[in-house]
Amino acid sequence: MLYSHVTPSDKRAALRARLAAGELLQLPGAFNPLSARLIEDKGFDGVYISGAVISADLGLPDIGLTTLTEVATRSGQIARMTNLPALVDADTGFGEPMNVARTVQSLEDAGVAGCHIEDQVNPKRCGHLDGKATVDLETATKRIRAAVDARRDPNFLVMARTDVRASLDGAAGLATAIDRAKALVDAGADAIFPEAMRDLAEFEAVAAAVDVPVLANMTEFGKSELFTRDQLAAAGVQIVIYPVTLLRSAMGAAERTLDMIRETGTQDGVVGEMQTRARLYELVDYAGYNHFDTEIFTYRP
Repeated sequence: MLYSHVTPSDKRAALRARLAAGELLQLPGAFNPLSARLIEDKGFDGVYISGAVISADLGLPDIGLTTLTEVATRSGQIARMTNLPALVDADTGFGEPMNVARTVQSLEDAGVAGCHIEDQVNPKRCGHLDGKATVDLETATKRIRAAVDARRDPNFLVMARTDVRASLDGAAGLATAIDRAKALVDAGADAIFPEAMRDLAEFEAVAAAVDVPVLANMTEFGKSELFTRDQLAAAGVQIVIYPVTLLRSAMGAAERTLDMIRETGTQDGVVGEMQTRARLYELVDYAGYNHFDTEIFTYRP
């Protein structure tokens, strides 16, 4: 009721332990706090908080328009609703190295288990769009060193995302991404997020080149094929995110419902596809609040 009963420090320690054990973890993207509760209820390993989803929720494109305050606030709202560890997209860290340091501490305060910081220039853009530009290696490593130095909880996961694969075609692009991944690990990154890999062999090559967990982004309509959990595990991947999947599913259903109301004058034809009132009440724990009202709030000696 109200908040997760697992502390942020315990969530971070649990995430570290599972990664150290070599498990593959699946983190669907939560588009609001209630969806985070649903992700936990369905037995997933963690929650992902996508910058693209936060942008879309605000009616903005994913081109670096959101602020640290907006991301930290939404991350805190989501993280408090689940016992699972939450990993958040921190874009480029919202500025220069000192801003990156502040970003990490703000996200620690928000209760998330970790974040990833990318090597795109500002303003950034969605990782699966063409026309991206990345910063030089020195700037990229400074961001990661700042993040690692700023964290107060050593279990807060600092992940480095690199977008350089898209900058060059063929083997040269992959080789550049691998070299950068190694340098980011040397700078202190706890995990690597190689964005826009083309196939399983590329994920496997990155995973073989670094001694930290590697993340695969299984976003729809992107550069990567939608590989299965088992395929990615065999390639050495340890974290899989589905960043916009739930938002796209929810918005698709919302559009179909609105179309039906416009066409038929009623939503009756799609009621059977909706979440029931009883299921909603179950997820928001109405019973727990009723118990509080009965046993605590209305108590009379």
